[in-house]
Amino acid sequence: MTLKVIGAGFGRTGTMSLRMALNKLELGPCYHMEDVLQDMPTRTPQWNAALSAAPDWDHVFSGFVSAVDWPVAAFWKELMSYYPHAKFVLSSRDPEGWYESISQTILAVLTAPEKWPGEQVEWLKMVRSVVIERSLGGRTDKEGAIDAFRSQEAALARTLPANRLLVHRATDGWEPLCAFLEKDVPGESYPRSNSRQEFFEIMAQNSGD
Repeated sequence: MTLKVIGAGFGRTGTMSLRMALNKLELGPCYHMEDVLQDMPTRTPQWNAALSAAPDWDHVFSGFVSAVDWPVAAFWKELMSYYPHAKFVLSSRDPEGWYESISQTILAVLTAPEKWPGEQVEWLKMVRSVVIERSLGGRTDKEGAIDAFRSQEAALARTLPANRLLVHRATDGWEPLCAFLEKDVPGESYPRSNSRQEFFEIMAQNSGD
């Protein structure tokens, strides 16, 4: 099994909705940060190895057909080469709205290590390295984070040919996604999920509290 679709958009750009959409289009199981959270002892070391430039992608994505969200989005260049036939979906949104969302969710957690649950510490250390250091260049301020957000999108547009890259917002719905992936449009609304409340519920469900 090999990855057919890779999501290169940062977290809080509709990645959970995209995961649900890919599963609906029979392009799943779709890997997401939630999968890492649900199996931290196995998956955290895998991503630490990737951060140390020693990934085992076949092992990381064993059993999956697609992958979205962080940590995946932070390694799009490596994955572009390793899976040369995979298509990329860049989930996107207004940068100002994205920063407002991430600053109140992911960054709020990652910048408060004194509040990390003990069983999540190693996972959160890895996530902080992936998100703040690798993706955002060490900056969590609005200007720096938005610069990194825009740089990621520009780099993808420069690097990937049009037949391998779709820039997609959740508000675009099914049609452009299905056309790009050569799938029929489902007879239901495009998924909407992972509100800020849902984000913290997912965190709490896996904290052991």
